[in-house]
Amino acid sequence: MKTKAVLLSGVTGTTFMTLFSYLVSLADGDNFSEPERLGQLASRLIPKVDKQESQALGWLGHYAVGLLFALVYVELWRKGKLKPDRKTSLWLGGISGIFAVAIWKATFKMHPLSPALSFNKYYLQLIPAHIVFAVFAGIGYQILRKI
Repeated sequence: MKTKAVLLSGVTGTTFMTLFSYLVSLADGDNFSEPERLGQLASRLIPKVDKQESQALGWLGHYAVGLLFALVYVELWRKGKLKPDRKTSLWLGGISGIFAVAIWKATFKMHPLSPALSFNKYYLQLIPAHIVFAVFAGIGYQILRKI
């Protein structure tokens, strides 16, 4: 049950978060796609990797991190520390978003060939993106519990 819960919560949350980031990108005109950014960072570190491989690495990395977030969430839900409801998901996502901003800031700062982008706008959209992640991870978890 735990593995299925992590997989369903992580994949559901990451998929809807990514969709949200793409929609914000369309509305704003900047690229806020986390998988594309990760792929770009990978290609700049490993120059022999072609575009298709770097994008695959970006998507793999994005979903892997989503599964890590889901693992933490599922543990909190299973142990009864938190409820997988919308109210809790809102603040859990907000906290996760703040954590994600710190990770992205450190990543961009340490990366030797960080991309040119509007960092403040990128960081700002990460908070609601992680709220979307948490809400849909909770929905995925609740669906699995009902089956």
